[in-house]
Amino acid sequence: MRHIVYRDGCNQNMSKSSSDAGIFLLMTYQTMQKMGLDAASIFASVNLPNQPPDKNIRRDNSTQQRFWTAAEKISQDTDIGLHVGRQMPPFRGLVIEYLFLSSSTFGEGLQRALRYQAILTDVFDLKLTVKEDEAILSGFEHPVRHYLECGIGIFLNFFKYITNNEFRPSQITLSYQQGASASDYQEAWNCPVILNTNQGAIIFPSALLNKTSPAAEPELLKIHETIAEQQLSTLEKHQLVYEIERLLSNGLLESGEFDQKFIAEKLNRNPRTLRADLQAINTNYEKILNQHREKLARRLLAHTQETIDQIVYLTGFSEPSAFTRAFKRWSGETPSAYRQRKQKQSN
Repeated sequence: MRHIVYRDGCNQNMSKSSSDAGIFLLMTYQTMQKMGLDAASIFASVNLPNQPPDKNIRRDNSTQQRFWTAAEKISQDTDIGLHVGRQMPPFRGLVIEYLFLSSSTFGEGLQRALRYQAILTDVFDLKLTVKEDEAILSGFEHPVRHYLECGIGIFLNFFKYITNNEFRPSQITLSYQQGASASDYQEAWNCPVILNTNQGAIIFPSALLNKTSPAAEPELLKIHETIAEQQLSTLEKHQLVYEIERLLSNGLLESGEFDQKFIAEKLNRNPRTLRADLQAINTNYEKILNQHREKLARRLLAHTQETIDQIVYLTGFSEPSAFTRAFKRWSGETPSAYRQRKQKQSN
């Protein structure tokens, strides 16, 4: 019996913050608008403006629960992730697409994509298993059902695009007990869906792995793999941003000890090395600190009853006047005016 396993080449560290490529948030925004959904209110739930998100900015995955809870409530659609994912266009223009196109077959392209999966998202730990006439792409696990079902829809649409519409799943398995109706799944994914299984997976005929790519080009493939390696290296440096933000979220702002030297010590890094790694991804510690303070201040003002003085303390400012100047620079409004406007919108 033939039983082959191909696994994502990146070892996931669950202590790290998970993130997604910015293209997915942009696609979600555009798709929601095309569906006639109130994208402005949904994106406001995670403090994002009503404008197309920058596809070049990776997004922390920790906001997905808030985002999709708001999407379900605002749309009044209990299967919103499934329906948005079905309408998503295939993602284009990323190195993952070119790895598929320049590989000789769909199967080889998929194996390479698994090695570089973190470029798209490091949320899933995907694995391809081949058993005779069946291929199983497993590892589709996430605590937020809407996010997961939207993600599966994105993968399916991409696989159909890359195989010239020949890709057809024979079955999809999901680990949670309750989901959409069987007919809704059938309509969205065109295959049976089994709930309450031990893993989330897309199952399809293994013969599809042998489908040849008309654009296969060995020399281009080498170039695309080099680019993918470079992007993975850059992604590791981006992880520094999440580590710094996590430190800032764990009481450092309130303590007043959050200068760059102190942060470098907490990360077991030399301050010069930290500065150089951040410069390599076109940022610096001051920018990360200010962006974190801004996000925290906006959330506290919009969604809590904390006093302004308490928010000044929680965001690490020495006095209210310094906080007010900074907030006006970020938003064009005073903290009080911003709070009144946001709370009126939520009523």
